[in-house]
Amino acid sequence: MKKVTAVFDIGKTNKKFFLFDKDFKEVYREYTRFEEIKDEDGHPTEDLASLQTWLKEVFDRILHAEKFDIRAINFSTYGASFVHLDDNGEVLTPLYNYTKELDPSIIESFYKDYGPEMDFAVQTGANNAGMLNSGMQLYWLKKTKPEIFKKIKYSLHLPQYISYIFTGIPVSEHTSIGCHTALWNYQKKDYHDWVYKEEIDKILPPIVSSETSINMNYNGKRIKIGVGIHDSSSALLPYIRSIRKKFILVSTGTWSISLNPFTENLLSAEDVSNDCINYMRINGKPVKSARLFLGNEYKLQVDELSERFGVDKDYHKKLKFDYATFYEINKDFEYQFAWKGFKTETMPAETKVSYDTFEDAYHHFMIELVQVQVESIKAAKGAESIDRLYVDGGFSDNDIYVTLLSHYLRKMKLRTTDASLGSALGAAIAISDTKLNSKFLKRNYSLKKHVPFIAK
Repeated sequence: MKKVTAVFDIGKTNKKFFLFDKDFKEVYREYTRFEEIKDEDGHPTEDLASLQTWLKEVFDRILHAEKFDIRAINFSTYGASFVHLDDNGEVLTPLYNYTKELDPSIIESFYKDYGPEMDFAVQTGANNAGMLNSGMQLYWLKKTKPEIFKKIKYSLHLPQYISYIFTGIPVSEHTSIGCHTALWNYQKKDYHDWVYKEEIDKILPPIVSSETSINMNYNGKRIKIGVGIHDSSSALLPYIRSIRKKFILVSTGTWSISLNPFTENLLSAEDVSNDCINYMRINGKPVKSARLFLGNEYKLQVDELSERFGVDKDYHKKLKFDYATFYEINKDFEYQFAWKGFKTETMPAETKVSYDTFEDAYHHFMIELVQVQVESIKAAKGAESIDRLYVDGGFSDNDIYVTLLSHYLRKMKLRTTDASLGSALGAAIAISDTKLNSKFLKRNYSLKKHVPFIAK
């Protein structure tokens, strides 16, 4: 039987199960999704009971099939989510969705006691983002549902709760604590003072390394069980382990997140103003990141352009970078697009497209959009001397995006990767003793180099 590592990769939409061999090649996968249920306020949320049943059913079935020899299992999930357990290990509340609105009076009360807001953001690497700051969920529970709060024995971040289902051992780990939770003081390298003043620390289990695994007898089989890892930090891990030089990773999708795992300094007030926040590496070090609602903006603008020029809604996917069009647009360049999801200093009050063809208008749109992306990358980079840039996710396949990015950041060496397994693979690597070499990304991630075009 082939020796494998199992990983559950739990996204908000898709729940995935993978098996990886010793070279981290995928040998099995299984997907499912569940309809959301509603919490007591009618807000949609994760169906935790169905998720728990599926996790056990899939793992037990694979074990009993005896087709693979599972030696280890780990878990990667989305962040900003807590599961609260009572003295008997029973779940006390729904898994509150980080999109749930937080009462403004709760936020006001919090910053009155523990602000000013900017100072707090600099210390914690977390801007004021409501329930997306998972620490605020604990503060909210304590203030609005004190009877339930009193019953909490442990509050577990979602990756650690999934691990707990298999081990029965409650733990905390760095990557979940450090992802814009407002719990961690990056200056002190400890929980923020407010956590102790509100006695939140009493319900947070001991912190262990993200690489910790627990050797257990599970259904009669000896298995190494990981403690779980936050998906963004997990996706970063294969790059950190296989690249020797400093780099920025731009993870693209609905959000484009520029990650700088080599930051030497804590966030400044200017960083916070530029929408920079911190994630955390598995060793507890901060990852400076800049967020941009890029994929969302792209979809809204391209839908409008497609309708305006009467082209098929998928037509944009066929377009390649055209040098002549680029030079023509650049001769008398003027900004034409008003952004819907963010603001920039150069954007006009309203969109005014001056072209007769979709191709020309789309090229112009992409020039403006990539310029915004470049500023976001520079915000994450700061004053660091970093000349390597990696792009993964949906935009790594967009020829115009990649070509323009390599042009505007020509002093950086640009590589794209196909990291569709990113966070799952990172979780497998986290609990392995394997050292990755420089060929790993080429072999596992379809690494491609991009050379800037020569301006005429």
